[in-house]
Order: sequence, then C-alpha cells, then structure tokens
Amino acid sequence: MLFERTQQALVDVDEANQQIRAHRHAVEVAPTPTSSTCARRLTFRGGCQWVSSSPAMTATEAQARPLPDHGEVWYVSYGSNMSEARLACYLEGGCPPGGLRHNPGARDPRLPRHSIPVELPGSVYFAGDSTQWGGGGIAFYDHETPGPAAARAYLVTAQQFADIAAQEMHRVPDPDDPIEEIVLGGLDLDLGGRHHVGPGHYETLVEVGRIAGAPMLTFTAPHGIDHVDHNPPSASYLSMLADGLREGHGWEQARVAAYLARLVPAS
Repeated sequence: MLFERTQQALVDVDEANQQIRAHRHAVEVAPTPTSSTCARRLTFRGGCQWVSSSPAMTATEAQARPLPDHGEVWYVSYGSNMSEARLACYLEGGCPPGGLRHNPGARDPRLPRHSIPVELPGSVYFAGDSTQWGGGGIAFYDHETPGPAAARAYLVTAQQFADIAAQEMHRVPDPDDPIEEIVLGGLDLDLGGRHHVGPGHYETLVEVGRIAGAPMLTFTAPHGIDHVDHNPPSASYLSMLADGLREGHGWEQARVAAYLARLVPAS
C-alpha cells in the first residue's frame, strides 16, 4: 500500500512538472552528474561521505569568488527546496506550484551561484501538518540517526540563508534578524554545530560539514526522529521532493520512488 501510494504520487509529478517548468527560473547549477563526473571527499560531522559534483567546479571556487560584503555558505536542503522552482520562491518571491502560500522572497533575490548533490549521514523523516502543501507532514533531518539522506547544497550568501530560514519559520526577512550574524560568526562545534534560534519546526540550525572552508548549513526541528509523531506528506509535497531528487541527483523515477518509499512511514 505504501509503495503504491508513493508511486501514485510520482505519477502526479508529471502533471505537477508541467506547472513547475512554466514557473521555473534558471538556477545556475552544476550539470547533472554523469559517468564523467568526479567525486569530491567532504568532511561531515560524524564521518566522511562522498559527493558527486561537476568537474568544472574546483575545490577552491567558493573561496576564490566570494561575493562582496557577505560570506558565502552552502545551504543544504533535504526537502522540497531540493527543487529549483521551490527554492526560487524563497529568493525571488512567489507561490510554488502545488503550494497554497505566497513567499515574500529574500532581500537579495539573486539565484544560487552553484548547486551540487550531497549525501548526508543522518536521516529524513516527515512530521507536523503543512499549511503550504494542504496538510500532511513535512521533512525534517536528524543528524544523529544513521541514514543516509539525499540532499542538495546551494551556494548562497549568509544573508540569503538567513532569509530562506526566516521564511521557513513563517517570518518575513528582516535586517535585524540575528540568523545572519549567527551564521557569519559560525556555529559552536563544541555544542555539536547547532544553534537553537527558537522552539519552532525549523528553528534549529545545524552545520553538517564544510566545502572548501565554507560551512554547509541546514535547519530542522529540535526534536529527533524518535521523539515526535510521524505524518505522511501530501502528494504535492512528495512531487516537489521527487523533482528535486531528479534535478539534483539525476535519479530516474524508480530510484526516486524507492527512496521516498523508505522515508514515508507505513500506514
């Protein structure tokens, strides 16, 4: 039943993709991994993992081309923001295809300079009840529970990361938001590379690793995978995840369906 439900949601992806393509903005990203794609070793808290990335992106590029006046970070998405169209709504403003709520956008609306697929050592699970996607759970990341978890890292400024995080927390981007300062100052590794902005769903910042010295940051809930009731996601939310996995990792539908079926709790 679970696998059939996931498969049906992925069938709906094709229809959703027609809307997505009509609204998609061209994010400057690395090419989809192919047989000629190289592998770069990244240091993750909790161990080392391999990540595929384009040979055109050198290991020092993030340091060689910094944006003026703002540090750069890798925003790591493990949920719907793996989709370019969905992330663009947090930067440029708008309502994602299949979504119900308009996002105001970031103070700096520029799209990410680069994107690469990554595999995180932790686990993804679904909980809560989404107002954006018409009910159903949304994705959270538990860095302490073995995975792995498929994700996508975007190279953005610290300010953009703060504005994405604010909108995930249902707030309007604000110059006085402390997240940017927290990010620029670095998360305390003695505290597990975490910073609790508040008790909300996405108010826990986590540094999951580094690329060429630039921190890889994500946000999640303060609770772990075993300390909250799970809730299966809606078909529209699954569609966004499926689109992001195909875009970011180059996966075919069968692999996407198998991965999502592993994440979605049985009913």
